[in-house]
Amino acid sequence: MKDNLVQEQETLKNGDENGPLEPENERKIGSSQGDSAELGLKEIELVVPDSNITPDGLVRNEKDAKNTIELFKKAEIRGLLIGTMTFGEELPTMSIAEAFSQFPIMLFGTKEGPFTSEGNRLSDSFCGTLSASSGLYRRKIKFGFAGIVFPEENAFKQKVRDFAAACLAANGFVGARIGQVGPRPAPFETCAINEVMLIEKFRQRVIPLTLADAFYQANLIDENDNEIKSIVAEIRQGIDCSKVPPESILKAARLEKVLSDFIAKEDLCCLGVQCWTAMQEIFGISSCLSMGRLTEKGYPAACEVDLHGALTMLAQYLCSFKTTPPHFIDWTIPSQEKENLFLAWHCGNVPSCLAAPGSRPQVDKHSILLSDTSYGTLEFPLKSGVVTLSRLAEYDGQFKMLITTGQIVEDKRRLRGSWSWVEVDDLEKLYETLVYEGFIHHASLTLQR
Repeated sequence: MKDNLVQEQETLKNGDENGPLEPENERKIGSSQGDSAELGLKEIELVVPDSNITPDGLVRNEKDAKNTIELFKKAEIRGLLIGTMTFGEELPTMSIAEAFSQFPIMLFGTKEGPFTSEGNRLSDSFCGTLSASSGLYRRKIKFGFAGIVFPEENAFKQKVRDFAAACLAANGFVGARIGQVGPRPAPFETCAINEVMLIEKFRQRVIPLTLADAFYQANLIDENDNEIKSIVAEIRQGIDCSKVPPESILKAARLEKVLSDFIAKEDLCCLGVQCWTAMQEIFGISSCLSMGRLTEKGYPAACEVDLHGALTMLAQYLCSFKTTPPHFIDWTIPSQEKENLFLAWHCGNVPSCLAAPGSRPQVDKHSILLSDTSYGTLEFPLKSGVVTLSRLAEYDGQFKMLITTGQIVEDKRRLRGSWSWVEVDDLEKLYETLVYEGFIHHASLTLQR
């Protein structure tokens, strides 16, 4: 699978295995087989057995299952759709599911057409669906259920698209390589993780880079380096840098190049950075601007070496088909004026593409540190829209993910940092969940497309 930037869309291969039909019904239900273009799902490549693989592209027996397995393995599918067309043999379906049980699986059945003139049904897909679902349950193969549908229905198309996003997230999350730039801040036990659990559960790997090495490499880069000049020009385009000494922008460009080189060399998916206070005291800037730019380029960067936070950002980014960069936030305070509204905030690490219309992103001093060596926060309000908020946590070897939705509400006030007011259905319940379930003050927010 190709690695795309934010502006591009990821295409995911899914296998579509159609359950058996009785011969007299094949012609009537054959239209339910289609490709991703017919379904209007440009993010997905459907791999479907055709009449060269199985009779009429349908799976009836173990021979058909074997041929379909070979097709799917050759195509390197990353998810499996099982459609039951009628009440047919369940074991061939189980053979295919067992061969791809490491990937996400979604099951659906087809709706019944009208009765025949003799009073008979054209199919009995729900019985077939139950045969398949009980077989999967019996084998402890996890799966999702998309319902009993006509595949042309918009609701089904959306479920397939959601399933494909889950496939992409699972494929990118398992085996992810995570960059750790410096140790976590000493006061923040909240950012402590069990690295062994990441290895055991998800085959993930944490690759460290010391701050000393990062700063040393950055200071070696000539200011006339063409890549540095290009980064500086990109930063100044569309961003107000009037408050910032030119030297601080140059340092931000050098830091971005070092982190970009680290990502490329180690094939990283995301990273966590120790963004205070050694960053300011030794290197002389805040890293927020550089981190936001990396996030916008498709490499989510979490503050304060929050590696679980970086993985949460990665999952959200993958679920958007790599089209929408996330914002790494603090949950912070409820609104003083309106119920069920809270401030989603951070120091200035947000990608500039998320800026509210009419706002001009501005680089400034860190609003908490306020020293002359803390320039580098990119500050503005986020644009309005529906958002998903998520947070990964691990306790006693068990991982869990908080997922909720809300709506960014437009606000004309000018606050420090990168921020948005998010309205949710029940803020009290959300806060209680965060408190009682051991979630920390960091989360990832992404705007829905």
